[in-house]
Amino acid sequence: MAVQVVVLCGDCGLHWFDGAAAECVEPGHREGHQRFSLHRHLDVVVLPDGTAVTAASFAAAPYARDVQPDFGLYLDAQWAPPWAHEQLDWPDFGVPADAAAVVGALRSLLDRARRGETVELGCVGGHGRTGTALACLAVLAGCPAGDAVAWVRSNYCDKAVETPEQEAFVAALVV
Repeated sequence: MAVQVVVLCGDCGLHWFDGAAAECVEPGHREGHQRFSLHRHLDVVVLPDGTAVTAASFAAAPYARDVQPDFGLYLDAQWAPPWAHEQLDWPDFGVPADAAAVVGALRSLLDRARRGETVELGCVGGHGRTGTALACLAVLAGCPAGDAVAWVRSNYCDKAVETPEQEAFVAALVV
């Protein structure tokens, strides 16, 4: 599995691939730089109620599938697959400004999956936004909000939900 490292400056919000020329060079910011590993995800995650959702990262050949999903919900503007999909406005390494819109879109995705549609959820790396959305789906599927981040890390990827802000978003989820 190929792994890339992304560096995030917690002070100014810039992020870049480790070793790239573009990076934050502000004095004093280096102490706030965090490193995140990215690897390819195209994983079926079975939620606490038994509903299946595929979690995806935007990696090489992001639309290559043996079988295309019936519907995708994507958390980054890079996604433009040839199948039916929607996008949510959700900043990288952050949380969405409109929690109600997120809950509505995730409920709709969950309803589709419960009706037997093959659904997919993804961002770029498949960890922060995708992990946070999966934790929210776990809550909608019956997991207590306080346990949802641990649940998604155990049942999907231990790198899921990258920031304290994302953890707090899940913990505060009102369903």
